[in-house]
Amino acid sequence: MTNQKVQFSQLFLRVAIAITMLSAVADRFGFWGRNSAWGNWANFEEYTRKLTFFLPESLSQFSAYTATFFEIAIPLLLLVGYKTKIAAYGAGFLLLIFALSMSIALGVKAPLDYSVWVGSAAAFLLASQQEFSFSLDQLTKKI
Repeated sequence: MTNQKVQFSQLFLRVAIAITMLSAVADRFGFWGRNSAWGNWANFEEYTRKLTFFLPESLSQFSAYTATFFEIAIPLLLLVGYKTKIAAYGAGFLLLIFALSMSIALGVKAPLDYSVWVGSAAAFLLASQQEFSFSLDQLTKKI
């Protein structure tokens, strides 16, 4: 069994990654109001085009929808702790792709300012755990 310090740190990490990703989705739908980075879907699509400058516009738009889908699905899995290892790897790779794209398109400062590298590393660290306390995975684990 995982010790209590690790249990709460792990739970905090799961929740922090999930809430951070959901916050980005809320931003592109305008839920953050004046505190938004994008503020609406059109601005988010424009930003996505900057990051995916090497893709045709239709694929860039598709990537905006795909990223948003995964930025909703993965955090929900992390919050409830279902398929946590897979979700953590998914978050790690998704954030890694964002970090690389941001670095290439905008320079290395942008992903550093938004802690995208840290988020990716944190997700991979979470994925390396053997057990996930306070999770559906733990509740449904076969004895």
